[in-house]
Amino acid sequence: MNMISKNAKCCVLLILGIFFLINPVFAAINTIRPGETVFIGEQGLDVTLAMEGDTQIGWWASGASIAGSSPTGIVTVSNPFSITPNIFASQTGVWYHLKPSGQANGTAFNVADPQLDIKLEDATVNVDVTDKWVSTDDEIRFMIDTNLVPISGRTGQSFTPITIKVQSPGGSVFTSLISNSGVTTSIVDYPVTTNPQYILPTGPIWGTANRATYPPGTYTIWAECNVNSMNNNYGVPGKTISRKVSLLNQDQNPLIVNKEYVTNPSTQITLVPTTKITTISTTTAPTTLKTPPSTTALPTVLPETSVETVIPTTSLPTSTTAKSPGFETSIVVVAMILGLAFIFKKR
Repeated sequence: MNMISKNAKCCVLLILGIFFLINPVFAAINTIRPGETVFIGEQGLDVTLAMEGDTQIGWWASGASIAGSSPTGIVTVSNPFSITPNIFASQTGVWYHLKPSGQANGTAFNVADPQLDIKLEDATVNVDVTDKWVSTDDEIRFMIDTNLVPISGRTGQSFTPITIKVQSPGGSVFTSLISNSGVTTSIVDYPVTTNPQYILPTGPIWGTANRATYPPGTYTIWAECNVNSMNNNYGVPGKTISRKVSLLNQDQNPLIVNKEYVTNPSTQITLVPTTKITTISTTTAPTTLKTPPSTTALPTVLPETSVETVIPTTSLPTSTTAKSPGFETSIVVVAMILGLAFIFKKR
């Protein structure tokens, strides 16, 4: 019985050890020291060290005299403590732990409104492709822009865990990505230590060349930070969860409507109607045209028109009607006889 009990204890310890090896980021991420930054939405915080024995915290509006006036806001603290949006969203900045008299007794912590954004870059051509398209076979890298980096400085913590979500055109969400060279990178609780930071452990982590895994289509990408359940409590886009961006993965630029490649599409092409050339043969001798010495003779192209061909008339002998010999003489004789007859009649 004792042997079984010992084996059971060993199994429990082994399971717990494996759990902390897999999830080391949550070991002491909730312990807050005096002056450290906490974020709206965090819950389960151990603020014992930050309170230094006091039980209340106070906040003064901007410009108010801390020494000469009462706090604008007062909150009673108990462990574990939560930075609830309904109280702290409108009262960000330094909170002081208070003496029983209500006076500031030192800085407890700084409340900040979380900010989180993600951008995509085509590492193959070094171009920002956020909400744009990428040519299939190129490699993608992510850039995280956030103010959540101070979490990495908490006791026992060396980074801020941020998860990237990549949703395929079919709706499935990837937990890891594969580069074109075959390297697999987990995108769950990725360690962020600077701002901005590229998700680039050894190079671009997402290679679109593997079309079986990453088929062409529109992908949706966003980032989340759920340290101490902050995203569960304050899941506002741009805060604990980034805006969702898209990436169109396809071979052809979507701006090109015609599938054929177009060279200089802004150039206007003018179409000139075809001119028909009519060749006219004549029997006259060709006229010799003088061409300037420096000009190369080019054929003259004439538009098709109605051409009247003038055929020169060949000079032919004139044909006359043949007359009987003496015809003119007979006429003269008849005229003389008629003239004499007229004279004798008068006498």
